[in-house]
Amino acid sequence: MSRKIRVIVVDDSALVRSLLSEIINRQRDMECIGTANDPLIAREMIRELNPDVITLDVEMPRMDGIDFLGRLMRLRPMPVVMISTLTERGAEVTMKALELGAVDFVAKPRVGLASGLNELASQIVDKIRVAAVAHVRRAPSREAAPAGSAQGAGAAPAVPASALLGRLSTEKLICIGASTGGTEAIKEVLVQMPADSPAIVITQHMPAGFTTSFAARLNGLCQITVKEAVNGERILPGHAYIAPGGTQFSVARSGANYVAVVDDGPPVNRHKPSVEVLFKSAAAVVGRNAFGIMLTGMGNDGAAAMREMKDAGSYNYVQDEATCIVFGMPREAIVHGAADEVLPLGQIAPALLARLRGTTDRLHHRI
Repeated sequence: MSRKIRVIVVDDSALVRSLLSEIINRQRDMECIGTANDPLIAREMIRELNPDVITLDVEMPRMDGIDFLGRLMRLRPMPVVMISTLTERGAEVTMKALELGAVDFVAKPRVGLASGLNELASQIVDKIRVAAVAHVRRAPSREAAPAGSAQGAGAAPAVPASALLGRLSTEKLICIGASTGGTEAIKEVLVQMPADSPAIVITQHMPAGFTTSFAARLNGLCQITVKEAVNGERILPGHAYIAPGGTQFSVARSGANYVAVVDDGPPVNRHKPSVEVLFKSAAAVVGRNAFGIMLTGMGNDGAAAMREMKDAGSYNYVQDEATCIVFGMPREAIVHGAADEVLPLGQIAPALLARLRGTTDRLHHRI
């Protein structure tokens, strides 16, 4: 039998520590090797016990979870699953935690804590398992950004905005799917897109209550407008639309326009929103005018539908293993024969923009 996943639980609530320890210890493949009620105790425990994964609360005495996470990911990077309260502030803080390097998060219920956490038990342990095999990287210093990354609002796009002109941006549609590690990967792509980019539609696996903060954070960093999708709205160039958490998101046609379809459809591949739903709709209504992008994530959601997109004429980019937090969804897309190019994360947007520019040049030559 392989070695168990060794977990430390960090939370200022004795009840939460007890519940999480019990949930973890019920699993045959993991064990809770310690609990801490604040980050300073956790720091010593991590040094002594060298866990595989830690679960981390946000609001704690002596040092909050975000400060602790930032220091941990700079000095001793390791897989962290955040335990976040489902509030507006909790959602904003969670986005910051993912930016700092947390692998994933669980939305802790505000009421009925004991029953709520037990209902979330399968989700909690699944995320711990994913975290245990994730490729965790040292957080970059604030002075330096990774090569190929934009450095916040106002960063120059990889291709001048003037390269994308005319009808092209209204005809083309860029479709992005992601899961674990996807919030930062999506940011890496979007910050490089110029203001007159073709419209972008995005499904990131995320529960209700968190995508509003995710969209707002991206909107403050990007030249394009980033927002949650609204049912029935026209999908416009220069905009990115994110599937609202807890819904299904697809695209449809209304005359010459693309429109958003947001509904309460059932989970697909256990996900809501599901990449499969978005990509399948793109294959049906966008066809050869679509570009597909599959980013980091666990599982196979969207792989079969991305192949449908390719068969319908789309051109697809898949993130490579070396730059993925989890290579599951990209690997499955490759296995399904859905990828036209497999690229490091930082090269996807430049490659896409270069291809769009080449399409524009060919259009101008015909004119």
